[in-house]
Amino acid sequence: MTQPLLQITDLNISYETAQGHVDAVEGVNLAAYPGQITAIVGESGSGKSTSAMAAIGLLAPNARITAGSIVFDGRDVTDFSNKQWRGLRGTRIGLVPQDPNNSLNPLKTIGAAVEDGMAIHGRGSAAQRKAKALELLERVGIDNPRKRYGQYPHELSGGMKQRVLIAAAVALEPALIIADEPTSALDVTVQKVILDLLDEMRHELGLSILFITHDLAVAGDRADHIVVMEKGQVRESGFAASVLTDPQDAYSKRLLADAPSLTVADIDRRPVPHSETLLEVKNMVQRFDDFTAVDGVSFSVARGSTHALVGESGSGKTTIGRAISLFNTPTSGSIALSGEEITGRRGKELRHLRRRIQLVYQNPFGSLDPRMSIGDSIAEPLRNFDGASARQARRKAEEYLDLVALDKAIASRRPRELSGGQRQRVAIARAMIVEPELVVLDEAVSALDVTVQSQILRLLNDLQGQLGLTYIFISHDLAVVNQISDTVSVLSHGQQVEYGKTAEVFSNPQSGFTRQLIEAIPGSRYRAGDLNLGL
Repeated sequence: MTQPLLQITDLNISYETAQGHVDAVEGVNLAAYPGQITAIVGESGSGKSTSAMAAIGLLAPNARITAGSIVFDGRDVTDFSNKQWRGLRGTRIGLVPQDPNNSLNPLKTIGAAVEDGMAIHGRGSAAQRKAKALELLERVGIDNPRKRYGQYPHELSGGMKQRVLIAAAVALEPALIIADEPTSALDVTVQKVILDLLDEMRHELGLSILFITHDLAVAGDRADHIVVMEKGQVRESGFAASVLTDPQDAYSKRLLADAPSLTVADIDRRPVPHSETLLEVKNMVQRFDDFTAVDGVSFSVARGSTHALVGESGSGKTTIGRAISLFNTPTSGSIALSGEEITGRRGKELRHLRRRIQLVYQNPFGSLDPRMSIGDSIAEPLRNFDGASARQARRKAEEYLDLVALDKAIASRRPRELSGGQRQRVAIARAMIVEPELVVLDEAVSALDVTVQSQILRLLNDLQGQLGLTYIFISHDLAVVNQISDTVSVLSHGQQVEYGKTAEVFSNPQSGFTRQLIEAIPGSRYRAGDLNLGL
């Protein structure tokens, strides 16, 4: 067998924190091979990124390797000094970071970002570096490279910024690329483009790629080898085909079962009598100055059902959700709740409607006041709408903590003390406490690990059954939409390109754009045969 380019053996890493010594990685073994992809898969806190950052000498200042070894290209780099690492980074090991929106210097042009590594290592003249940067921008599929060369990050989309980061990572033709969640912030179609690009660069340059992801489906599509990590330890490793089709560890099996694009999650969607229409949107148009964000969208939602709004960034789905939630007024068209027009309402009427319609945001941390206790955050809408006493509100908040399967003891904590999944449950409890008829969920599970996402989806389904709720579910993830929604609107550039029952849209898409979205869903190599995604 080919000798590994990177070999990590029995690696232990610990952090010194205000709370004391924390072991983050324990006994990790993994290898990356020339021309192949090794994927490290795990949830937040699993140690996957810490292990990878150790392999490029970018551990946090309070972290240190306490045992084990890291061998790169036959050389032990475990105890390299900062000077030694600077000689290796970029030239032999490249990095594609996680968040394209925060990984490029906003004060540097795109050209300067690509040239950075070449300049640091003294490669070529300024003219040669510019020529190389333009060549790389073209190679990674950036349109009009000469124009983009002089632009700044804010002028590029997320997908284009990620292409720039890949160009910068390969500029010095390294042997190993570490890609740390390089597509987690991208739409599914853009994600496919970026993953295809990494694959092309791997074949073209003979790269070894260490790919960090929380998405087992993405790993299954792209990786030759998979390493599954949990709580700082390797639970399972081997060829991708073996791990995906015959997982041996209970944690691997759970990740596989919870991945929406690989299998049908155990969510019991109850048949609902779809007779009474609760919400009707007709010919909605939303303009912002000269920009048309929503252009003539119409759909209806039956009481007790879930309607999904699906599309890429900029498709208009969040704008529609905010209009339904009465946070913006459409330029034209109508929105009716139980047959009554709700747009343009003011004063008491608006206040009453806002109780009937609640919104759950994508980022639960940003929507919870960091200074308020969890109990007070949940109770706040009840006190605002009903004037409930502190005691009544506290008692009701505890009931709703129980309803979303959280311990009542959490009521005294602050948002920073909770995990992302716990905060999202709190945001849901806060929306439900005023007993709304309609809940708008704006990418409410997109930032969560797959197992937490699965738990929240089951919770939403259970609450819908218990409370008779109607949902507007906004998402870019068609696999999740396939699990939870009854009907769906597919949006592109503000227009509704497809609308109907979810099962029918997925099994027989009429729009080329819908087919493109479905084809971009990861996991096709190992997807369960009974998952009907129209493929």
